[in-house]
Amino acid sequence: MWQNLIVAAIVAAALLHFCTKYLPAAWRRQIVFWLARRGVDQDKAAALFKTTPDCGSGCGACGSCGTDSKAPAAASGDAGSAPLKRVIPLRVQR
Repeated sequence: MWQNLIVAAIVAAALLHFCTKYLPAAWRRQIVFWLARRGVDQDKAAALFKTTPDCGSGCGACGSCGTDSKAPAAASGDAGSAPLKRVIPLRVQR
């Protein structure tokens, strides 16, 4: 009995990790929106799923559509707003 509960908890944790890391961003936003409609705090769910908290209506007030005031600053090429790039260092042995 206990073994089944422990295995179920491990599988649930693995599923949550998969959903927060490997699902496409659009699906993660839909999950956050679905959870918010059912009473979960939208800001906390968005932080867990690494998305922006949005209402899903497309009104543009939350910035999810890219129509907010921050969009022109990102397009101007500011160094502070540039996306981070991951670099994998390689060691070449000769």
